[in-house]
Amino acid sequence: MTARQLFSDLSYESRMLVVLALGWGTLQCGRFLLPPLLPRITETLAFSPAGIGAALTAFGLVYALVQYPSGSYSDSLSRGTLILPGFVVLLAGFVAVGFAVSQLIFVVAVIILGVGKGLYASPSRALLGDLFTARRGRALGIYSAGTDVGGLIAAGLAVLVLATTTWRAAFVPVVVVLGAVTVLYVVWNREPYELGRVQLSAGETAGRLIATREQRETLVAFSVFYFFVGGLTNFFPTLLVAGGFSEAVAGASFALLFGTGALTKPVAGEVSDRFPRLLVGAGLVLAMVGLSLILVAPTLPVVAVGTVLTAIGYKTQFPIADTVVMEAAPDDAMGGDLGASRAVFLSANAIGPGVVGVIAELTDFETAFWVLVGSLLISVGLLARQHYRRS
Repeated sequence: MTARQLFSDLSYESRMLVVLALGWGTLQCGRFLLPPLLPRITETLAFSPAGIGAALTAFGLVYALVQYPSGSYSDSLSRGTLILPGFVVLLAGFVAVGFAVSQLIFVVAVIILGVGKGLYASPSRALLGDLFTARRGRALGIYSAGTDVGGLIAAGLAVLVLATTTWRAAFVPVVVVLGAVTVLYVVWNREPYELGRVQLSAGETAGRLIATREQRETLVAFSVFYFFVGGLTNFFPTLLVAGGFSEAVAGASFALLFGTGALTKPVAGEVSDRFPRLLVGAGLVLAMVGLSLILVAPTLPVVAVGTVLTAIGYKTQFPIADTVVMEAAPDDAMGGDLGASRAVFLSANAIGPGVVGVIAELTDFETAFWVLVGSLLISVGLLARQHYRRS
């Protein structure tokens, strides 16, 4: 059976899941190329550590800020009206990164990437929410697994490129694949592309998100979770190196987080469709146990087991967080509510590395990661209480 025959046999919903997950995985591959390439980029463009850090912070903040308007516009116009420009802007951003010959061009390029990712993220998730009303968790689990698949591919691609050619070449396959996925999306999409004036109702959206105590607690629980993820993913290899492990072991352990996540997210989404989502979300306890093991007994076997437990615990939450927000939102405002919630989550995510860095500067990375473990107590407690109230 050829690929064309295989795709022709898929339903429209399944084809949209395939193309949107491919798009997310490809853009995340490009995003995760940046960390391993940063030493070469910094050297080529003469960035200071503070300068390159500020550029990546700008990327994160722009990505967070675009979430709400893109989601809200997709409610009033159509999902495709935001998704297609998201693809185009992402393509422009990755091309600009590859051709960046100065600090200014690089900073502008990563800001463009932040805009494109923001245009794509909430509307694409909202479209899957529209199409898979009975299996949202499963669909979003498959979609969000693209982050981990993309991260694994980025790690291998970076090693290959750094050993054979210039760092700029790493973005060529990203642009090629993303361009192909864009064409595939245009061919398969059935939604109209609409233009019109849209009035944002930020006050109404915020009012819905914090209307009840339950919603406020859920928002806090997932914000703290994203804070944890920001600190963990940016400094996990550094923690291991500071603990006496080699860079190779630290890199392999970091890849293990992605590999475990690629398997965990679809399964977690499916489980959350069959059982109470907040109960499944309380599985964050596994992340606390796994990271505590690494901190208490940092030997190679323990690090391997702890890494897997940590990944299972926190990777489970991504499809659940999006689905919980969607289910609480009215159908005609789902994209806006999701975008606003993700803006809050991603802002908390951006704070995580800063807090870990400051604590590590004053004490050490082990202490900083104990703070991360402790922060999860808030999320676990709130999610467990929400489940108890509903049961």
